[in-house]
Amino acid sequence: KVQKLHQRLTNIRTDYINKTVFSIVNQKPSYVTIEYLNVKGMMKNKHLSKAIASQKFFEFKTKLTVKCKENHIELRIVDRFYPSSKTCSNCGKIKKDLKLSDRIYKCDCGLAIDRDLN
Repeated sequence: KVQKLHQRLTNIRTDYINKTVFSIVNQKPSYVTIEYLNVKGMMKNKHLSKAIASQKFFEFKTKLTVKCKENHIELRIVDRFYPSSKTCSNCGKIKKDLKLSDRIYKCDCGLAIDRDLN
C-alpha cells in the first residue's frame, strides 16, 4: 500500500514535469533560459536532500532539452548568480536595487511585469 502511494506521487511529479515542459515549448519562444543549479551541493544539506531528490531537477532539464531540440528552440543555461530577475526583458537594463519583496518589476522603459515572468 505504501509503495502504491509512492508510485502515485512519482506519477504526479512526472505528469507535472511533462505538462510544464509542454506548456513552455508550446508557446514557441525563440529561446528558453534556465538556471544552472548545483544539485550536488544542495544534496549535501541533510535537511534539504530528500526534498531536492524528489523534485527530479535532472528529469525536468533532460525533457526540456529534448523538446527544445525537437522544436528548434535554443536552450540557454545561465549561472545561478546571473541577475535574471533584475534584468529587464524588454530593454536589457539591470535594476541593481530590486529587493526580493518587490514582486512587480518596473523599468524606466515603461515595462511593469511580475518579476517571475520577466
